[in-house]
Amino acid sequence: MAGIDLRSSAFNDHSYIARRYAYEGENVSPPLTWSGASDDAAELVLLCEDPDAPSGNFAHWIVVGIDPRSDGVDAGQCPPGGTELVNGFGEPGWGGPHPPPGDEAHRYFFRLYALSEPCVLPDAPGVDQVHEAVEKRELASGTLVGLYQR
Repeated sequence: MAGIDLRSSAFNDHSYIARRYAYEGENVSPPLTWSGASDDAAELVLLCEDPDAPSGNFAHWIVVGIDPRSDGVDAGQCPPGGTELVNGFGEPGWGGPHPPPGDEAHRYFFRLYALSEPCVLPDAPGVDQVHEAVEKRELASGTLVGLYQR
């Protein structure tokens, strides 16, 4: 399976995410760039999840229908052509890192998937539902991990 190169000018892979992007900060989604999505892709899907959340894997950002010819998104914006679904906070769009105070740094996995056909998800899917929906349609994917601690 092909790989998508997913990056951010705001943080490097496995480095700390600035407070600006956190829920208690400005709660602005970080800028992302990507390359290597399959030419055959029907759409891209973006998921940001926190597997270290006390309640289990927590959805911070779910975006479907992203233009497969796009190559990134600016801070605080929705990816081109995308539809932002409801996150784990019960709000549409980005919900920044918000681990419990005193926890060790949580990991925030930004995952971008190139899909062979559009995936259909409910308005407020859980992380597992997103993984199941993309699993059989995935042509390529990329992951970027950020850290955050309060």
